[in-house]
Amino acid sequence: MPQIITLYIVLLFIILALVMLAQRLKISYPIVLVLGGLAISFVPALPEISIDPEIIFLIFLPPLLFEAAWQTSWKDFWKWRRVIGSFAFGIVILTAGVVAVVSASVIPGFTLALGFLLGGIISPPDAVSATSIMRGVQVPKRLVAIIEGESLLNDASSLVVFRFALAAVASGTFVWQQASVSFVIVIVMGTITGLVIALIFYAIIRWLPTTPSMDTVLTLIAPYAMYITAEHFHVSGVLAVVSGGLFLSSRRYEIMNHISRLQGVNVWTTLGFVLNGLVFMFIGLELPVIVEGLGPDALPGAILYGFIISVVIIITRLLSCLGASVFTVFISRFITTADSSPGWRMPLVFGWAGMRGVVSLASALSIPLLLDNGQAFPQRNMILFITFMVILITLVLQGLTLPAVIRWLQLPDRDVVIPATQQEAIIQRKLNERTLALLDERYTTDLTQNMPLQNLRTTVQNDLRFLAAQVSPERDVSADSGHRYHTIVTELIQHKRELLHKINRKEEFDEELVRKYLTQLDLEEEKLRQRFGEETQR
Repeated sequence: MPQIITLYIVLLFIILALVMLAQRLKISYPIVLVLGGLAISFVPALPEISIDPEIIFLIFLPPLLFEAAWQTSWKDFWKWRRVIGSFAFGIVILTAGVVAVVSASVIPGFTLALGFLLGGIISPPDAVSATSIMRGVQVPKRLVAIIEGESLLNDASSLVVFRFALAAVASGTFVWQQASVSFVIVIVMGTITGLVIALIFYAIIRWLPTTPSMDTVLTLIAPYAMYITAEHFHVSGVLAVVSGGLFLSSRRYEIMNHISRLQGVNVWTTLGFVLNGLVFMFIGLELPVIVEGLGPDALPGAILYGFIISVVIIITRLLSCLGASVFTVFISRFITTADSSPGWRMPLVFGWAGMRGVVSLASALSIPLLLDNGQAFPQRNMILFITFMVILITLVLQGLTLPAVIRWLQLPDRDVVIPATQQEAIIQRKLNERTLALLDERYTTDLTQNMPLQNLRTTVQNDLRFLAAQVSPERDVSADSGHRYHTIVTELIQHKRELLHKINRKEEFDEELVRKYLTQLDLEEEKLRQRFGEETQR
């Protein structure tokens, strides 16, 4: 046990180093982590790391899904629900079918059932890789919203396909009518299960006397409760976590105070980073185990099949995205759509952003070693290797070229009528105007007697003057003024910190009280960063 703990601590340090390298190289960190894990796997002294699929599904998958659901905008999710739903269910099933036909035709000994099993494994794209790439380039907001929304649901649909294909391989029979009904039941009941569990946590957090730390712990427990309960009743645990996470996320301002929300965001951001880092590192580290199981004689053929299947899923997704654009233009004549003319550039980028990741690896590893009759599971090692090849090729090929594709196509952002900086200025101005109006209408007497309130009113008035200049035609001047203001106030905050540290060295001052003021300075600096959109200097 101490050796395992030491190994994971070393892995975490390696992950941090690789992520810093990725930031320096301006490359999506999942790509660097997979390649880094692949390189580390060839170190002779490294102990063999065998990944238990139950660990991936039970420990990693629920919190990663919940964190993604918590960060998802329900407003955007609902706006693009038709596109998200069609790709999360229809395109996943289509991709699985195409992979089934091609693999059964190309790979010796592969049946359609095994092909559907492989298709269910590699059909869902991973959003972490795509969104981490898109943060470094200018992309329309709708593209990120659709990719994130698709990733929330396609994991569930692919795992359902995988489950039915696995049963077909084990039993040797497959009844389409029964499978279709079961597919709907698993999805619907998984969603209902997640909502029921979410309502229980909603009631606990809202009406019981919880503290911010307790609220954070409850949000950590919630995804596991949703997933385990759903899987116990043989319905979709993934959809349970997604539906429950979206429900709680949309009501976080009803059930949590500001401390709980701030604390929860910090905890979940860090947890998501660590879990994603470990999973992508595991993908690279698992290669020697997969190759050893495959055997040297079968390796050249497996590499060829891996390339063929990778090309198939890339082309299938691209054609599906372009075909969906054509269908949207046609169907918009009869129903109202969010965008009646999506064009070809946005679908092309969306199709090229179909990198595979954690769910594909976990699904492949969860294939049992033996069938119910005691015989070895057919083509298991081949499926594992092809899955790894698909993950590696899509991550490296599409991941490294996606920024260039986005820059080449120069996607227009047709959803934003007002520039983001002006939106922020307008929101801040309206908030300050509302504050000033309430002070003047309701607290006139207090303003004449309460010095802090007078200072607040003066501060709000100064902010209003600054914001008025920011949205004026003389935009360049106001932008320069804002940058200079940010620089000066940041320097003032740093000097205040230094003064507080000097005060803290004196015996007569309580360190807890000094820390309170240091925290206030941190919040003030973060407010500045959010307001002016500048990177924090270290």
